Amino acid sequence: MSVNLTAPNPAELFPIAGVRIGVTEAGIRKANRKDLTVVLMDEAASVAGVFTQNRFCAAPVQVCREHLAAGQGIRAMLVNTGNANAGTGADGLARAKSTCQALASRLGLLPEQVLPFSTGVIMEPLPHDRIEAGLEAALADARADNWARAAEAIMTTDTVAKAFGAQVLIDGVQVSITGISKGAGMIRPNMATMLGFMATDACVSPDLMKQLAIDLAEGSFNRVTVDGDTSTNDSFVLIATNRAAHALITSLDSAAGQALRAAMLDVAKKLAQAIVRDGEGATKFITIQVDGGRTQAECRQVAYAIAHSPLVKTAFFASDPNLGRILAAVGYAGITDLDQAGIDLYLDDVLVAHQGGRHPAYREEDGQRVMKQSEITVRVLLGRGSASDTVWTCDLSHDYVSINADYRS
Repeated sequence: MSVNLTAPNPAELFPIAGVRIGVTEAGIRKANRKDLTVVLMDEAASVAGVFTQNRFCAAPVQVCREHLAAGQGIRAMLVNTGNANAGTGADGLARAKSTCQALASRLGLLPEQVLPFSTGVIMEPLPHDRIEAGLEAALADARADNWARAAEAIMTTDTVAKAFGAQVLIDGVQVSITGISKGAGMIRPNMATMLGFMATDACVSPDLMKQLAIDLAEGSFNRVTVDGDTSTNDSFVLIATNRAAHALITSLDSAAGQALRAAMLDVAKKLAQAIVRDGEGATKFITIQVDGGRTQAECRQVAYAIAHSPLVKTAFFASDPNLGRILAAVGYAGITDLDQAGIDLYLDDVLVAHQGGRHPAYREEDGQRVMKQSEITVRVLLGRGSASDTVWTCDLSHDYVSINADYRS
């Protein structure tokens, strides 16, 4: 079940010159499901990534950081689902590196030119032998138009594959962008998303790639939460193949840089919001907008306090306009000098609270009308300044508990 989210149309996902993707069934955890993906990049491609800030990060995250720092030029990625290879110690690192070596040897690359990614159950040994046995089939399947199948192959508890594409003119040249992501639970990315991959054929200076990846994550994946849990495996990788026939973008502040960033951010937001729409057990998609803060950071602090409150989330699931729960969350968000007399609260177009108290014209039936919608906007005005920020979340239903109770069975 998801909230107003449909499976991607492969025709709307643009092949990216210089990228080929192969998918196969390796039997990593379950039989008869796509669970192994290889992504191959031409030599001219530039790659950057941002990863989880969870200190108990998974083995593939550690290896990715090491291989990116080596500076050998990333030429391939290897993605498995069904097993997270997290909480596996030195053995997990050895297994992750073994899969990189296996793919590199088949491609004539150095192991440091391969990035590994894993998602699934934590604290179980990675079946690297099955992954390595599946490489030949994945490589044989590699082609430019495989984005939709790859989006399916990286799913875990997701109910819908997540993939979006876009095109933008840069210096009169049409540039393509395609991205995929996965995630439904253990979602409060503190850098990116569970797994996300985005590629473009734009020509981007390698020196800009890391900042562009950070900017995209900050404006999208760092604005979503399902349950407040930051995963051990969060990874977001950006690829620029430099195959489009336009001048090299050397500044994100240039007209070309701004156009590319805006188009890629639009795709990143759709991917991030799709994760919330497909949140485990979600029945409602909720936008929380906080305005009138002194800083953007404190606006986000308040938004996340609301988004993480089990009382708020269960009220949304029940369509219960128990909106004092939202005001309570604003109050405990951690702004020590917050003046409650300056706070207004809107539920979509309905003014619920004004200057810290119930608005005289507010009627319970108006609140309930909004709460019954599948998409809801909560807007809080702090009355402290001109800063704003937005977070996207979902409700908390009975199914969330069931899904996570049964996840490993």
